[in-house]
Parts: sequence; C-alpha cells; structure tokens
Amino acid sequence: MDIATLIGLLVAFGTIFVAMFLGGSMDAFINAPSIVLVVGGTIGVTLINQSLVHVLGAFRVMMNAFFDKSMDASELVPTIIELATKARKDGVVSLENEPIADSFIARGVRLGADGLSPEMVKATLTAELISLRDRHERGHRIFRFMGATAPAMGMIGTLVGLVQMLRTLDDPDKIGPSMAVALLTTMYGAILAFVVFNPIAEKLSNRTTEEMSAKTLAIAGIESILKGDNTLVIQSKLDAYLAPGQREDKEAA
Repeated sequence: MDIATLIGLLVAFGTIFVAMFLGGSMDAFINAPSIVLVVGGTIGVTLINQSLVHVLGAFRVMMNAFFDKSMDASELVPTIIELATKARKDGVVSLENEPIADSFIARGVRLGADGLSPEMVKATLTAELISLRDRHERGHRIFRFMGATAPAMGMIGTLVGLVQMLRTLDDPDKIGPSMAVALLTTMYGAILAFVVFNPIAEKLSNRTTEEMSAKTLAIAGIESILKGDNTLVIQSKLDAYLAPGQREDKEAA
C-alpha cells in the first residue's frame, strides 16, 4: 500500500469537507443532478474517446497508484551480481532452475539458459519493456483526458443551471436550485480533475518511469551475465544507471 496516495486523498477531501462544514450546512453542497451530470458526462465522453477495454484497463492500472509493487533499481543490483558470480563459476545453464524473485530478470536468464544469444535476449526484453510502457502510457492519457473533461462537464452544468435560472426568474422559489446546479457542477468538476484524475495520472507516470529505469538496468545486467562479464565490470556498468544517492545507499548497505 502506498500510504502517500491514501494520506493525500484523505487530506485533500478532508480539507474540502472541513471548509464546507465551517462555511455552513453540508446539505448546501450536495446536489444529485450536478453529480450525475459531471460524473456521468465525464465517463461517457471518455468512452467516446477510448474503447471500453482500454478504459477498464486504465482503472486497473490506477491501482498502481495505491499499491506500490515496483522495485527500486538499486535493489536489483545484488541479485544480478549474485547471478553473474554463479554463471561465471558454473555456466549460464546452471541458472535455469535458480530461484529468482524478480520475474523480469528470471525471464531473461531463462531465455539465455535456453540458448538464445545475448543480443536476442536483449531485443526480446526491450520489446517487452516498450509494450509495457505503451500500455501504461495509454492509461495515463485516459486519466489526463478525464482530468481535462471533468471541468468542461462542470462548465456545461453551469450553463444548464443558468438556462434553468433564466427561465424561472418569475418564480423566486426555483432560482435557488437552478443556481445550485450552475455552481456545484463547476465545483464537482474541479474537485474530480485536480484532486483525483490529474494527480493519479502524474503518480502513474512517475511509477512507469521508475519501472522503466529498473527494467532497463535489469536488461543491461542480464546481457552482461550472458556475455560472461566480470562482476566488477557489471557492477560499474549497473552503477551508471543509478542516481548518486542510490549508489551511496547501496554502498552503505
């Protein structure tokens, strides 16, 4: 569980609700037509923009914002060095049944143990990495689109509310509800965009960048293992993929 995402949502929505409560009755900020217009409209327009399969896939990818399953790139280095030591001692074939926690590294090592050349293994893993990046980026785009659409639906709701209000100027009892629709749809659209959709899109984008960095390091390490490089050479090569702070933390550990 990524506690930062959960705390961020709780703090953001908590601040909004506290401000509403201190400003008066909470009932004044609840309007069912406004919620239906903004939420339903945003989902509907998103389905026009993307296929149902991709929209559902984006919501599955969204769980990555709440559950951090990625491994830090520096944590892969000891595993790669250990595999390289064993490969130089007993041969690459000895790694075929070696238990490896990281599935990506395990896949590359198995391919090498099955006889594929280092170049072919690298090409295969790189293609897999590009495919993963494209799938994740589609999810990012969907959430960014929803972040741009929600305020627009709020604006449409505002226009709907204003039209209703102008048609009922002769009836003071109906002016208030119509104005509520006009204002609350804008608020709901802004909350969904700037508290939910856009922050999640950015967090998912950061997660993809971190995962790409870790897997790129893994590819370089697997290629070196299959080529039989010295562990010191592999260590120096992998350190080039790490930030200075990550290298210091690894050396201290």
